[in-house]
Amino acid sequence: MRVLIGVLAVALVALQARLWFGDGSVTELQRLEDAVAEQREDNAELQARNDALAADVADLKGGLEAVEERARRELGMIRDNETFFQVTGEREQR
Repeated sequence: MRVLIGVLAVALVALQARLWFGDGSVTELQRLEDAVAEQREDNAELQARNDALAADVADLKGGLEAVEERARRELGMIRDNETFFQVTGEREQR
């Protein structure tokens, strides 16, 4: 009977050691869950960026208004008979 109890105790210790420290252990599972959560956050940010880019592409394909807006904003283009005013900041009052 003592031999059986000893064998069962050794088996229990071996299984517990594997559970806490071996492959597929609790700590490794927690690390993997954290990595999955971080990857999901990254994917959500990238998906939002992709959606914004897709909306820009659809606007640019849809008409000239988006092209004109982008040319004005990024290239500083103006139409004939328009006056361009550039405001750089407020003056300091003395």
